[in-house]
Amino acid sequence: MEPIDQQAAEEKRSGKIEESKGNTGISRRDVLKLAGAGGLGLLLGSMGIDGLLKGTPLGSNFAEAAKDTVPFYGEHQAGIATPAQNFICFASFDLSTTSLGDVQQLFREWTGASAMMCSGRPVGDETGNSAHPPVDTGEAVGLHTSNTTITFGVGPSLFDARLGLAAKRPAELADLPAFGGDNLRSEWCGGDIGVQVCADDLQVAFHAVRNLTRIARGTAVLRWTQEGFQRTSTAAATVSDTPRNLLGFKDGTANLDTKDGALMQEFVWTQPADGPAWLAGGSYMAVRRIRMRIEVWDRSTLGDQQATFGRYRDSGAPLGGNKEMDALPLEAKGENGQPVIPMNAHVRLAHSEGKEKMLRRSFSYSSGIDRQTGQLDAGLLFVSYQRSLVKQFIPIQQRLARQDKLNEYISHVGSAVFACFPGVREGGGYIGQALFEG
Repeated sequence: MEPIDQQAAEEKRSGKIEESKGNTGISRRDVLKLAGAGGLGLLLGSMGIDGLLKGTPLGSNFAEAAKDTVPFYGEHQAGIATPAQNFICFASFDLSTTSLGDVQQLFREWTGASAMMCSGRPVGDETGNSAHPPVDTGEAVGLHTSNTTITFGVGPSLFDARLGLAAKRPAELADLPAFGGDNLRSEWCGGDIGVQVCADDLQVAFHAVRNLTRIARGTAVLRWTQEGFQRTSTAAATVSDTPRNLLGFKDGTANLDTKDGALMQEFVWTQPADGPAWLAGGSYMAVRRIRMRIEVWDRSTLGDQQATFGRYRDSGAPLGGNKEMDALPLEAKGENGQPVIPMNAHVRLAHSEGKEKMLRRSFSYSSGIDRQTGQLDAGLLFVSYQRSLVKQFIPIQQRLARQDKLNEYISHVGSAVFACFPGVREGGGYIGQALFEG
């Protein structure tokens, strides 16, 4: 192994280490390397432990951290209109307190911790006291920020009698109605609080959920969690390619354009006239855990698979079309006189003539083997954001539940809805403040 000074010189010559300019830009990985080489004392002599670690990004330096950082503060919560990252860690929490003050304090602490983690920093300054637990759980030390976003929402159950918030519950915020074919399991449903953590690294995303859970101790406990993934940006031929689900078809072809402000206002962001003032600028989130009968699907013919979705598997183009983004030829008929896109095809029923659009942000999941059946427990963690559950999500899902040919191959086993807060401005505010204090 090279001596540390010789190795550092070589890294500097190769461009791996930048010159220090005012701020050290030293990563925690560098700290550990220097500590292992006996060089930590030199750094502490000139800076002190607080100057070295306080506010230091978990990435290799400040410049690198800024490249893959999504601001936590803003008009809207990040993680909704943000381009979908590679991984998700979703966590549903139940309160273990009946004190509104405790819940307020939890969201204050969550806000501060989330802002630090989304900027690549640990959740607090370490004291170095070996008799106390570390402030941060530590598994993201040395890792880049990875475009981490943390998005918070509250479920219908938060507005029961416990906290005295019943009068502030939006009329739209209620458990979804039963849909035909649902096979819901309680361990995958509901929750007082929903937290969506997305990142381009699964360990970084897990780190955020773990720290939030630790901070919540005594106030809230985990109800259920689910990790998910899509193809990574490094694996895709181009980053603009539509991801594929575990059935092999492109998923999200006709999604809303998040750069179109008018569309986002019309279909995603709640407006002041829609309900309580505390939710204006937020959104309703629907979460469905959809198990796929992969073994059955894999024995189906290509023709049947394409008729089920109403699209060609290779290109993603609608049946009767040539390109993925072609308009759906819903009126076209084949030589047999039947619609080119079958009447029970998934794409036809989900289309709704553009009247019920929503922003989808779904990820595949694989949770090992179902011990009861011996089959893969894998499928889709469907997440959507919409201005109205009643006018957008529910009508679409009712149509799909009644007629969708895809129902032969899937089963909805989990369900939850949350009202996601608007964003929070930097400088003292916290997520949910208008609800808890207004």
